[in-house]
Amino acid sequence: MTVIDISPSVMQFLLAFIVVAPLLGALAALLPAPPGLRGRNPDQAVLRHGVTVTGAVLVAAIVLAAGFDHDHPATMQATTDISWIPALDVRIHLGIDGISLPLLVLTALLTFLCALYSYFKLPEGPSPKAFVALVLVLESGTLATFAVLDLLLFFLAFEMVLIPMYFLIARWGGDQRQAAAWKFILYTLLGSVVMLLGLLLIGLKSGTFDMVALATDNGCGLTTSVQVIAVLAIGLGLAVKTPMWPLHSWLPDAHTAAPTVGSVLLAGVLLKMGTYGFVRILLPVAPDGMRTFAPYLAAFAVVGIVYGSLACLALARTGAKGDLKRLIAYSSVGHMGFVLLGIATMTPTGVNGALFANIAHGLITGLLFFLVGAVKDRYGTADLDTLAGATGAALYGRAPRLGALLAFAAVASLGLPGLAGFWGEMLTLFGAYSPAEGLSRPAFRTFMAIGAFGTLLTAAYMLIVVRRVCMGEHAPHSRLSPDEQPQQAPRTADGPQPSGTAGSQPSGAAGSPSLETAGPRTATTPQLADIHPYEAAAWTPLVALTVLAGLWPAVLLGLTDPAVQQLLAGGKS
Repeated sequence: MTVIDISPSVMQFLLAFIVVAPLLGALAALLPAPPGLRGRNPDQAVLRHGVTVTGAVLVAAIVLAAGFDHDHPATMQATTDISWIPALDVRIHLGIDGISLPLLVLTALLTFLCALYSYFKLPEGPSPKAFVALVLVLESGTLATFAVLDLLLFFLAFEMVLIPMYFLIARWGGDQRQAAAWKFILYTLLGSVVMLLGLLLIGLKSGTFDMVALATDNGCGLTTSVQVIAVLAIGLGLAVKTPMWPLHSWLPDAHTAAPTVGSVLLAGVLLKMGTYGFVRILLPVAPDGMRTFAPYLAAFAVVGIVYGSLACLALARTGAKGDLKRLIAYSSVGHMGFVLLGIATMTPTGVNGALFANIAHGLITGLLFFLVGAVKDRYGTADLDTLAGATGAALYGRAPRLGALLAFAAVASLGLPGLAGFWGEMLTLFGAYSPAEGLSRPAFRTFMAIGAFGTLLTAAYMLIVVRRVCMGEHAPHSRLSPDEQPQQAPRTADGPQPSGTAGSQPSGAAGSPSLETAGPRTATTPQLADIHPYEAAAWTPLVALTVLAGLWPAVLLGLTDPAVQQLLAGGKS
């Protein structure tokens, strides 16, 4: 069944266009704008160019999804297979199935929303031309990763995103951006070198780099020792990008320093490239090697779930001076732990849960980073103690719609039933209850129990964040010295004025009252700017899809389940 009937040649063109168009758009962004498209100034013209290109790619992705044959999601569709380097048997092989299609559409959507957001709220930094070009190159590399079906092309696409993200952090980031960018590039490059050795080992030992042929062969052409070495090498490179504990330490620094759109793209799509590699390459190509390492992968995954949650609890406590962006970054370590646990079960239930959790994390954490960026813009800080309202009013009182949306994203992230975050975690735990044949059931049921405990910790820190940031908190007066007690606001003919606001320039962010002097909330506490129209345009699709995936999970599972069943069966339905 297809929503619209599209010929195979048009489907091929659409997929090729989705991969190549952002790259061509990046080159065009660096050229002078034609006279009729310059707008009010060159900066506006190039930002509009970014919105146009990413919008065209999103439309093409939606049309491709509409033309996709949903009755046969396990079949590779929109395929292109052209010889590129005959001596190495490297081919330009593109195609999509039920596993890659949702990730392709998610990438196109998030990149378009980031381009739209940047059109109105460009991060401070060098030329907008460079910013737009880097975002488009990043989009092209990510889309290619999910569309290519050749191991060497996969590696090239996998590496293509590193340089754009490095410069987005290093040139448009915040405090400590240089150190964070270097840490990001060094970790990922070192992991990629090891991964390349594993990919070459598989290609040379099997005689082909074609991912479809390798998946159909299901490891029959590779000895167990070769599979074990390949899984160890490739798995290390993918684990760094995922990121898996203890290879995660680059992630909090990168998220904290990155601009808002950089954090959205890093969490929403770049982390998915690692877990996608586990599902697309290691599970079908080296099943014996995966079975050897599956218990260790699951153990690292559940440690990551608990570790990420405990780190978030430590950051969320009063007086810890925790950064809200850093907290959301650590939450990603925990959420991606659930994805890895589902993959480690090597069962259709667990892998489907992992793929569902991938999409849910992209939607929810992308929304969270958008919201935290907006809060930081208004307050001038992401420090939790400051945002908690110990010296000022909380979000519910100052920007109620923004506060309500932050609370929605938080409860979606903790896995509230009826929202997208619930199904991935539940299916992952079900998969761990009954892992694949040959895996220890007692061990995996222990991992399931630890993962379930991690969901409680997730709920704890997310609710603490909502209470502190949205509802606020006030230090007990008995603990304050007389000099630290809030001063009574002087009365005027117009009523009481909040202390520290009359005739003074805000110190936090433009247009917002100083957090250092705002005092406890009163009826006349000045409001922050609530949700702007461009913010609503960028965030509404993520909210709607989070609800849709939570209420109608069959939309995703109907695509992924047949493809996963066939992948785990070695290409046989």
